[in-house]
Amino acid sequence: MGRNRTRTDPDRYLTKRQGNFHYKRRVPVTIAHLDERAPHVRTSLKTDDRGLARRKRDLLEAADDALWASLITKGVTDPARRRYEAAVKRVEALDFTFHGAGYFEQPEAFDDLVDRLRHVLATGQQDQIMEPLLGAIEVPKMTVSKAFELYCDEIVADELVNKSQVQKDQWKKVKKRAISNFIRLVEDKPMEEITIDDAKKIYRHWLARIAPKEGKATAGASSGNRDLGNMRVLYEAYFKHMGDARRLNPFEGLGFSLKKKRSRPPIPTDWIRDTVMKPGNLATLNEEARGILLIMIETGARPSEICNLEPHAIRLSNKVPHLSIEPREDPDNPREIKTESSRRLVPLVGVALAAAQRHKAGFPLYRNRENDLSATLNKYLRANALLPTKSHTVYSFRHSFEDRMKEGGLEDELRRLLMGHTVDRPKYGSGGSLDWRRRELMKIVLPFDPSIV
Repeated sequence: MGRNRTRTDPDRYLTKRQGNFHYKRRVPVTIAHLDERAPHVRTSLKTDDRGLARRKRDLLEAADDALWASLITKGVTDPARRRYEAAVKRVEALDFTFHGAGYFEQPEAFDDLVDRLRHVLATGQQDQIMEPLLGAIEVPKMTVSKAFELYCDEIVADELVNKSQVQKDQWKKVKKRAISNFIRLVEDKPMEEITIDDAKKIYRHWLARIAPKEGKATAGASSGNRDLGNMRVLYEAYFKHMGDARRLNPFEGLGFSLKKKRSRPPIPTDWIRDTVMKPGNLATLNEEARGILLIMIETGARPSEICNLEPHAIRLSNKVPHLSIEPREDPDNPREIKTESSRRLVPLVGVALAAAQRHKAGFPLYRNRENDLSATLNKYLRANALLPTKSHTVYSFRHSFEDRMKEGGLEDELRRLLMGHTVDRPKYGSGGSLDWRRRELMKIVLPFDPSIV
């Protein structure tokens, strides 16, 4: 065992001594003078389980690859970064978490420090593992922009897996604004050098826009809170990832009071019935956008939920025709829905049923193009005077649907379920049959001329 060193050998670099597996690997001759462990790296894996030994071996192998690459490149890439990554992998292989040296200065870290020292003494490998285990490895400095790249590509990469490309772009766009504003107002400085004064500079920038001493406000509190919040999250996540979770966050506690949350006004029911749904008023809107709008009127579904419906989610052959609003789980073309409570079945009634029958295959023109859809609908509705005021948008139809359900006497839990809102109690049953939901919605269905579809 341990003689075959090809990458395909599942037991490469593994030897067994006194019942336990060890990792043993020759240091490349070209850098043997730079690695004090030469000619061989030896580490006890503290296990007799072959599967666990292989997993630990993989971490150590990756650590040594990174370390040796840093010694070979001599600055062509980032040697300090490679050495740090190698230290992290080496510590993880020993079943510990990497922490910077500052962590061990905290009284709360005393027990952890003792455990690590005991491990070092027990293995007799002080030269190989002392520095990584005790954080005596320089943590490479990284600028705000580079830290954001690391955040997206590594720290929260798992959160982006199920998002569509449009959703990923939108997610990054909001957070990148905070990064860009910080760089513009401060500089693209190393994360370690960000101070409370830097954070206050961002706070004062937004304060001047939210509550100017003279003139009108040019921004709302939510915009400032979003920037400060995104910087706070990035700072915390970055240093936790780098093994320094206890570092004080300069953005902590900075924010603005939200006295009143603006919400889109609903469109009056008579306006929808007599103006929007008046024959001819939607005639020049392209068919798919028109179909989405008509479905929205009688389902309250979000435009993005409707335009991304797959054909199998438009269930017209069921006893109760309905939409199944759900995430798209195609690994090549995934898409999240807003929250888990957004997963729901919504009966099709009135003009929504007629529009769905016309668009059985969904809306390919706007699939993964929800931003284009919203722009198209808002532009058309404004250009044709189909919105009551400048404050109304296409999203106001969703609020109108909720108001119509309330005025129609539909119970609160059903309204929440159909809107995709959280129900504030433990979930029991399915929330009522589709037939019952349809009967309730028929209480508020609007009359329509079939020609508008």
